[in-house]
Amino acid sequence: MKIGVISDTHNYLDPQVAAFFRGVEHILHGGDIGQRDLLAELETIAPVTAVAGNTDHDPGYRETATVTLSGLKILVHHIVTPGAMREPIDRQIAVEAPNVVVFGHTHKPYAQQWDKTFFFNPGYAGKQRFDLPRTLALLDWTDGRLRHQFISL
Repeated sequence: MKIGVISDTHNYLDPQVAAFFRGVEHILHGGDIGQRDLLAELETIAPVTAVAGNTDHDPGYRETATVTLSGLKILVHHIVTPGAMREPIDRQIAVEAPNVVVFGHTHKPYAQQWDKTFFFNPGYAGKQRFDLPRTLALLDWTDGRLRHQFISL
């Protein structure tokens, strides 16, 4: 299964996203989305699971979402600090025991296994900020093996 992962769009969907996400079966958005129209555009590519970020004020956005895709359990939450977790998200991760935690907020790509959980941040895909590279990512879950790829925008 091929999964598109994006975060911190801040109400800007780069025109390249559709091409990079062509063929994905699901899209995960790690927060700081912006307006709902952005999610509607992503949904023309594939089903979307998205969470609110610290700049999102839409009451319809969830703070945390869990989705299971082809047996891979993924928890999505905007602000996560692997190795230095805070309540209540650390408790939720412990209880739900996801295979993968997708997050955003830092605007920096991150991929690290901590115990049995793979923590993954696709970086940020919004307009250029902070002199950091703009990225999104793909997860490939095939034959019980998870692979990831960061893509520069």
